Amino acid sequence: MNAKGRIEKIRNIGIIAHIDAGKTTVTERILYYTGRSHKMGEVHDGEAIMDWMVDEQERGITITSAVTTCQWRGSEIQLIDTPGHVDFTIEVERSLRVLDGAIGVFCAVGGVEPQSETVWRQADKYRVPKIAFINKLDRVGADFWGTIEMMKDKLNANPLVLQLPVGAEDDFEGIIDLINMEKIVWDDETLGVNYLALEIPEDLIQIARDYREKLIESVADSDDEIMEAYLAETQIDSERLQAAIRKATIDLELVPVLCGSALKNKGIQPLLDAIVGYLPSPVDIPPMQGVDPDTGETRLCEAIDKAPLAALIFKVSMIEGRKLSFVRIYSGRMKAGEDVYNPFRKKKEKLSRILRMHANKRERIDHTGAGSIVGVIGLKESSTGETLCSSDHPVLLEKIEFYEPVISVAVEPKTHADQEKLDQVLEKFMAEDPTLQVKRDEDTGQTIVSGMGELHLEVIISRMLREFRTQVNVGKPQVVYRETIEKQTEGSALFDKEVAGQRHFGEVSLRLKPLARGTGNKFRSQIEAEIIPPIFIPAIEKGILESFESGALMGYPVVDVEAVLVGGSYKESLGTDLAYTVSASMACKKALAKGNPFLLDPIMAVEVYVPESFMGDVIGDLNSRGGKIEGIESRSGTQVIKTIVPLARMFGYSTSLRSATQGRGTFSMQFSHFDRA
Repeated sequence: MNAKGRIEKIRNIGIIAHIDAGKTTVTERILYYTGRSHKMGEVHDGEAIMDWMVDEQERGITITSAVTTCQWRGSEIQLIDTPGHVDFTIEVERSLRVLDGAIGVFCAVGGVEPQSETVWRQADKYRVPKIAFINKLDRVGADFWGTIEMMKDKLNANPLVLQLPVGAEDDFEGIIDLINMEKIVWDDETLGVNYLALEIPEDLIQIARDYREKLIESVADSDDEIMEAYLAETQIDSERLQAAIRKATIDLELVPVLCGSALKNKGIQPLLDAIVGYLPSPVDIPPMQGVDPDTGETRLCEAIDKAPLAALIFKVSMIEGRKLSFVRIYSGRMKAGEDVYNPFRKKKEKLSRILRMHANKRERIDHTGAGSIVGVIGLKESSTGETLCSSDHPVLLEKIEFYEPVISVAVEPKTHADQEKLDQVLEKFMAEDPTLQVKRDEDTGQTIVSGMGELHLEVIISRMLREFRTQVNVGKPQVVYRETIEKQTEGSALFDKEVAGQRHFGEVSLRLKPLARGTGNKFRSQIEAEIIPPIFIPAIEKGILESFESGALMGYPVVDVEAVLVGGSYKESLGTDLAYTVSASMACKKALAKGNPFLLDPIMAVEVYVPESFMGDVIGDLNSRGGKIEGIESRSGTQVIKTIVPLARMFGYSTSLRSATQGRGTFSMQFSHFDRA
């Protein structure tokens, strides 16, 4: 097969969803039916292939996104199973950054849950075409059409129903395929490997015709040829229809919807057909854009093997002490043993090995080309979000955005030997996980580890113990607050000192002004060039931004403040960047202290799912935590309470919710905004 033909047969896809919608179970079935694995691993038994970490197996959730490759009908599917828990949302973000398509898995009982909305929006941000799989149709309370409505309301999606479920809950037996107008049922004895395409029963034929009509109507809106055939009432063959659906899916106009029950082995083969049939190959999407680091000009990285190399490191893992980098190749080729260039660090690195990944198993390959997702060993300095290219054709791809942590714990080593290990282990974790931050508290000598949530930090501490045998004492979780000011204020500072035999002079006057919540920090200058030459303005801005990192009240980062440069002075031949950076920082600190600084709490958006009989107790508990109820809605026999609560008041909430609801209540929580407590 020629190179272009090979790339057209690649599907780089991710499975995204809320926690417990069945992503990993869907992935396990895909691996089984494509012949990639010979045994179905179940999440609840701790045996899922993709959940290979001990913490994942014990908790029954996905923590780290795992990559695998399988074949279906002549196409190569490179699949990433992503976590559903909000604490590991960065794993989804960086996976979607390098994927060409995604499957949104929805639980037919829960519908579109909060984390489903988050990951769907992340996919929208990167303009990733999607198909939807409505799972768990065998469960009590399953509501196929309810989930479709929620997709429209909550995700602003345009769902295109390609299949109808036959039966529901315990009676769910198969699906009706509206493209080929047939009923598909699966054989339980062969674990769903064998399935039959049957005629649609008479009692369902009219419903199937009606929905096929609606399907054609929806596709006709985005395809002129189908529209003409539809208006002329001529027969539209399934191949022509599928081609139109594929184009509309890739253009982000429609989201094909399929259904089934992964746990009961129903619906997976048509899903595989849809992945190959409707989701794009690397050549179907616009070429990745980068910039030339020397000239700043835009460069297109086309999915061609013969083009110059452009690849993005989207994840780093420390496996058995070795650094494994996960790389998506957008254009060009990679060969083991060759040098690649990192334009961000301006350094060359050697690719000692290239690996095709299958969860935590690896297969060595000699070379690979455009469109591939591979593991690479040998990159010493390059890290997540950085570009690899050829030194003759340097290109910088857009970096991945990371989230700010909202919660911290203090850790201290139990013995002197653990102290040395602790620093090394945390360095490895930070290389793996950009949302993890570590700093040393100079007053107490403790190490402060900050992350995205209680579970995130729990897993880090657990891995420290398990994987690296590092014994630590852990403090109680602490909230990472922000600081801001209440009133407009001014500050001035002069720096005039001799440093290393050279005199440095700089004087700066600033005005600080509080901004609306969520605006961020701003800087502007309103002075004439003769007061301070423009060449020193970047140094002043640097000093201000550095002082915003640690507020006057309790040392938390300062947000929502505008700093305006209103004055200062300059002495010929004595003005230096150092002097202006230091004086700006001092002036900013003075002004912050005079501006009535106060703390901002991280406020969380919480959804609590409870049976109706426990509503009163749960609402009472939320009110006592300072929660503000924003709405209550009924969803398939369960009440969903939507509220916003300060994070500081949510510690230990899962325990009190369980005891208030006899273990039947569940909740999900994600960061909303910072606000005054």
